[in-house]
Amino acid sequence: MQKVHCEWGLNGVALLRDRVAVVVIVDVLSFSTAVDVAVHRQARIHPFPYGDEDAARAEAERVGARLAASRKAGGQLSLSPASLMKLNPGERLLLPSPNGSRLSLACGRASVLAGCLRNAAAVAAKAVALAEGRDIAVIPAGEQWPDGSLRPAIEDLLGAGAVIEAIGFDGEPEAVVARHAFLSARPHLEATLRTCRSGVELIEKEHALDVDIAAELNVSHCTPLLKNGAYENVA
Repeated sequence: MQKVHCEWGLNGVALLRDRVAVVVIVDVLSFSTAVDVAVHRQARIHPFPYGDEDAARAEAERVGARLAASRKAGGQLSLSPASLMKLNPGERLLLPSPNGSRLSLACGRASVLAGCLRNAAAVAAKAVALAEGRDIAVIPAGEQWPDGSLRPAIEDLLGAGAVIEAIGFDGEPEAVVARHAFLSARPHLEATLRTCRSGVELIEKEHALDVDIAAELNVSHCTPLLKNGAYENVA
């Protein structure tokens, strides 16, 4: 029987990637939301692990993409979803991130989709179509503590639960719990994202608009699929 699985972060990807046909990466604040905003504008997003600026610059040159700046730079294309509303159709952007990008590139032969609250229903439908009766993994990315260990992030649990709810078939217990968490929070998603740890951190850094964009539920019909190293809209 076809099932949906849900495990956290890179270890979750490693556990499930060879057992499923499709992996949905959920990094609500902000990688997956940024990808959704970008592909809605018909841009292509190349994920890249965060941390080595020289390697990122070289990879951007190799694939013919612009290199996203740090959020701290302000006014430039970055992980900030609000900044990506300025992207031109057809543009390529290399988008380093410590969580969503890293997980996107670790999924082996499975089809990879970027899911968030904004596109949960659309991504769920595409995941079911791509799976063709096989299992699906939904991976909440989480954040990192200063020592590099995984910090489970409530916004990613809710985003994963939104995708799982829309998939609509049986899940393992971890998936069921994520779905129930989403259903519980659905009436007050914006307040939850604004007051959770990740949301507070972004608001304190003057990125409140990014939180508001990420909290919108099913306003996008985009289905960002990783093809030839870049996410593009295959809706």
